[in-house]
Amino acid sequence: MHEKTLAEQSRLLASGEISSSELTNHYLERIERLDGDLNSLITVTGAAAKKAATAADEKRKAGDDSPLLGIPIVQKDIFCTKDVLTTCGSRMLENFVAPYDATVVSKLDTAGMVNLGKANMDEFAMGSSNENSYFGPVANPWNRKCVPGGSSGGSAALVAARLAPAATGTDTGGSIRQPAAFCGLTGIKPTYGRVSRYGMIAFASSLDQGGPLAHTAEDCAMLLQAMAGEDERDSTSSHEPVPDFSSSLQQPLTGLKIGVPEEYFSAGLDDAVASCVQSSLAEMEKLGATLKSVSLPNQSLCIPAYYVVAPAEASSNLSRFDGVRFGHRCENAQDIEDLYKRSRDEGFGSEVKRRIMIGTYALSAGYYDAYYLKAQKVRRLISDDFANAFADVDLVAGPTTPTPAFETGAKSDDPVSMYLNDLYTVSANLSGLPALSMPCGMVDGLPVGLQLLGNYFDEVRVLNAAYQFQQATDWHTLAPNGIE
Repeated sequence: MHEKTLAEQSRLLASGEISSSELTNHYLERIERLDGDLNSLITVTGAAAKKAATAADEKRKAGDDSPLLGIPIVQKDIFCTKDVLTTCGSRMLENFVAPYDATVVSKLDTAGMVNLGKANMDEFAMGSSNENSYFGPVANPWNRKCVPGGSSGGSAALVAARLAPAATGTDTGGSIRQPAAFCGLTGIKPTYGRVSRYGMIAFASSLDQGGPLAHTAEDCAMLLQAMAGEDERDSTSSHEPVPDFSSSLQQPLTGLKIGVPEEYFSAGLDDAVASCVQSSLAEMEKLGATLKSVSLPNQSLCIPAYYVVAPAEASSNLSRFDGVRFGHRCENAQDIEDLYKRSRDEGFGSEVKRRIMIGTYALSAGYYDAYYLKAQKVRRLISDDFANAFADVDLVAGPTTPTPAFETGAKSDDPVSMYLNDLYTVSANLSGLPALSMPCGMVDGLPVGLQLLGNYFDEVRVLNAAYQFQQATDWHTLAPNGIE
């Protein structure tokens, strides 16, 4: 059963060939047997999952044919889940049991999905490797010596290992797409505002966006259908109507214009990764698409701008964790200042502290104009580059990451080198555009991702192009060795 995609499982459930209880028990057994050396989950909600699966089977018998009804899923541990531990991968929240559901969680519950548990992640979503979790690093199922990417590395690793057919993730600078690329999955970051952020613990509020990780574009379209929509509890959620994301998957690519930025194929991109991406673009050309060279002249400024804006917003968002209202509290505080200092020192990991310090510095008096304000102006230039490109093309395509997955510990002592893994992904967050990563090849036994970026609220076209590519290729069907 675990070899089937989410869409295939949906059809099997609809036909009565399998039940949600059988499917749920199958995945729970796999989690217990296989997750030990992956460390992809922080919490497993087995009893609640079995109860939800039984309820889903009863609804099926009563005639409910909702496409996601009874299908298991894992939530990234950044989404508040009522009466379930919600840690954000941090000691700061290691004992926090959420009193309410995030909108993403409640929407997927309403769709009838069965929550198996909460996925491991980089602490407060800060990282590109999933080595920053208080609960230990996550291993890549393709090579246990390598990272799965971050911050949604737990979500990606468990789906790649077939411990669930899908998982939720969040993407602040590439944290859905980069793990998808490293683990051979399809993952989409929707347009900013397409998916509610209510109940999603904030890292950088103007950049964060939730989305799905699964095996195929068809799976992602089904999941995004349930996740998307306006939410009155989130003032940044969009009023834009939610289209039928699956309706145009079968549309041929004839006439589609794909822009290929020359800046994506410059120094820093691994030659083997470049070859995989170029071969995939040639395949899309065979399917009817037209390739056109475009320029994103401010691409080189994406990383510097992002690593001012994101830490600045993080320093503001994480100021609520002070040892007073909720979260970790130090023992035997001498006074309020000691309480703040030691609670945060004990509760936050090194990467979180690093970003808080950078962000606080950028927002401080005398430096705000020189750093934060300047970065926001550069952000506008980056958005303008894409606007100019989309005047001539329908999509922009290129590599998701500069290299395949790297070994655990290889970049831990070099934050700048680690940050450069986000070279091709942060621009979509800075500009708010939808972007998807899908498998497009293998290098040294590790997956490579092809990234597709669309214009605002054009997820339909992005998913259609990915689906058509996957109909003509089989990269998305490959599974890691040893995943029986």
